[in-house]
Amino acid sequence: MAHTARTIEELFELPFFDLLFEAHSTHRRHFNANEIQISTLLSIKTGGCPEDCGYCPQSRRHHTGVEDEDLLSVDEVVAAARRAKASGAGRFCMGAAWRGPKERDLKRVAEMIAAIRDLGLETCATLGLLREGQAEQLAQAGLDYYNHNLDTSREFYGEVIGTRTYDDRLETLARVRKAGLKVCCGGIVGMGEDRRDRAGLIAQLAALDPPPESVPINLLVRVPGTPLGEAAGLEPFEFVRTIAVARICLPHSRVRIAAGREGMSEELQALCYFAGANSIFAGEVLLTTPNPKAAADQALFAKLGLKTCAPAASETGGARDPGAIRDVDSAPRGCA
Repeated sequence: MAHTARTIEELFELPFFDLLFEAHSTHRRHFNANEIQISTLLSIKTGGCPEDCGYCPQSRRHHTGVEDEDLLSVDEVVAAARRAKASGAGRFCMGAAWRGPKERDLKRVAEMIAAIRDLGLETCATLGLLREGQAEQLAQAGLDYYNHNLDTSREFYGEVIGTRTYDDRLETLARVRKAGLKVCCGGIVGMGEDRRDRAGLIAQLAALDPPPESVPINLLVRVPGTPLGEAAGLEPFEFVRTIAVARICLPHSRVRIAAGREGMSEELQALCYFAGANSIFAGEVLLTTPNPKAAADQALFAKLGLKTCAPAASETGGARDPGAIRDVDSAPRGCA
């Protein structure tokens, strides 16, 4: 099924309940609707990034109070991974504030990947732009997923970032796929973009061949000192619509509510899960911004009857449950 920005805009324009019905029905066709995949994200190298991303507190161009720190040791990262596993995480993600990794850093990250896999966790890394051959090194170390977000539509991208291009990002994604790695790729909403831009982002994600196995949808965390520190907040129902449209247009992908959950009510999160979100980042800090406590997440899951899935079940499509509904009535479709 081909998705254009215009047909995806038509999905956004559906009556709210029709859109949720379509998204939830799509979700049940491909996944256990009562299952959540848990990932934990750790900043292994914080601050001092040379990029100018308008949302990021780790850029050295912004005055946010985030200090430049050295790359963590392998032992520090493994200890964090053990804590994440004990809290129910099935995937451990490592983020580094680089434009791209140097070879000496890549060797240390490779050690981390191998050690985390030995714990029985899936591994993911977000290290910036990759040069030729670097994705292969990560794959050889045992990396499962590489995260590299497109952030927004091609048309709006230049309003947020000036130090790397949209095509730079697509080139890294192509290198990741060439190396045989799974792709984690999504975007950020609430940066001042309009609905057309949100549709454009989802259209670009759906056009990747194959589409990303994981699609994080971040709600902008407005950090004082960044260019977007005073951006207007996104209307909550529009965020749910974005989750729903992503689910419909990326039916086989894990759709993750990523940054921004700390400011979401339980009711808003529940709507997102119903609309097809089936993955979250757990842990009290996402790189440098706050995130709900694990106990709060578990309490909400208990209220909703949601269960967390094991690492082996968290791959795209592999989580289909024998009892999941396979045939449902159709609601109006905007993606043809």
